[in-house]
Amino acid sequence: MTIDKAVMRFAGTVVLASLALGVYVSPNWYWLTAFVGANLIQSSFTGFCPLAIVLKKLGIRSGAAF
Repeated sequence: MTIDKAVMRFAGTVVLASLALGVYVSPNWYWLTAFVGANLIQSSFTGFCPLAIVLKKLGIRSGAAF
């Protein structure tokens, strides 16, 4: 798995989990959804993604090896 796929998978999981928590626990969990969305938009413009840095340090490969 590449870093890009891992970031998308993690972001999708967090969004779905925070939506479920917002429905069943407290609407304040929607702020987590907004944060993830804002971070994705920010990283698309700047190329800076804190999660990608963490995943790289954990040994996830950065690109597809052909």
